[in-house]
Amino acid sequence: MNHQAEAILYDGKSSVPQNITIFLNKHKHSFTFETATVYKNEWFIKEVVFETLDTGLQMQHQGDDAIEIIKIADAAFINHIKLFRKENGHENWYEHLINLGIKMHMVLALLIFVLIGLTYVYVIPWFGEKSVAIIPESYDDKLGSSFVEQSLLFSEVDSAKTKSLNAFAKELQLNNTKPLNFIYVNEDVVNAFALPNGTIVVYSGIVDKMKDYDELVALLGHESAHVNNRHAMKMLCRNLSGYIFISAILGDANGVMAIIGDNVNSLQSLSFSRKFEEEADVEGLKIVINNHVNPKGMSTLFSRLKSKEGLSIPAFLSSHPVTDERIQYIEKLNRNKDYKIQENEKLTTLFQELKK
Repeated sequence: MNHQAEAILYDGKSSVPQNITIFLNKHKHSFTFETATVYKNEWFIKEVVFETLDTGLQMQHQGDDAIEIIKIADAAFINHIKLFRKENGHENWYEHLINLGIKMHMVLALLIFVLIGLTYVYVIPWFGEKSVAIIPESYDDKLGSSFVEQSLLFSEVDSAKTKSLNAFAKELQLNNTKPLNFIYVNEDVVNAFALPNGTIVVYSGIVDKMKDYDELVALLGHESAHVNNRHAMKMLCRNLSGYIFISAILGDANGVMAIIGDNVNSLQSLSFSRKFEEEADVEGLKIVINNHVNPKGMSTLFSRLKSKEGLSIPAFLSSHPVTDERIQYIEKLNRNKDYKIQENEKLTTLFQELKK
């Protein structure tokens, strides 16, 4: 059975609309109509784009040399079309979505917002971290050097103790993948941090709290692990992940570096993720053990820093949060390790020089 209705045709060639009678041929799954110039036109449903308007239904079809449009206002005929298309699987996913109703639209909108939020919190930072792979390590050196020039310009760098600190580190196998340079700063701040270029800054405030050289070995091992794994660059990229993601997708390594360079001053205050801290703890502990130093020095240092937390909130704790769980984790690792301790007189001497 065929259904028909009066409609208006815009043939894409003339600005003058044409009144037509359109037929729905259910057997052939098509529409047919006549015009003043063409005896019979046939549009197959699968080739038509449907759009519901306030005034009725609009159908769009790509003709031989122009886009043709038919507008239908007959409600009964429109319902016949909708029912036939639904029964025969001619509706596309977009139309299914439109026909779900306002309540379902609100639910879908809420789900989309949740998905966007989860993507922003978890997925984009992950991409930002992974984008470090496209950044040459030569940029790590430039970035770290730039930070040293800008941020340590007015710091009181103790050249004598810097020399002793470097001599201390030279006695250790730190598994470093690039040259390490240690700077000792006379400042009553409980802090130490590693820069991407291999510079490790140690403040007198944290050394003053140490009782034995095994604690300093643990600290340097931990910071060296951050350098070896490019943790500073990864966290910086995570923090700037939105911009980093776009630049990485476009393959713009220079754009990535421009963004990072603009945020060079945030390197010192980076808060490493729990994953990075655990990774640095594990690798730092391996360094301590491989150098035949008492591995309890790491848990001793962390416990000492934790005990001071009630008095103040030192910078070391803000960028390297010392928690009871972290101390227990280190102590558990110690129990599961076989290690040999050898007293090192040179390390003892150098440590005492740093304590003066």
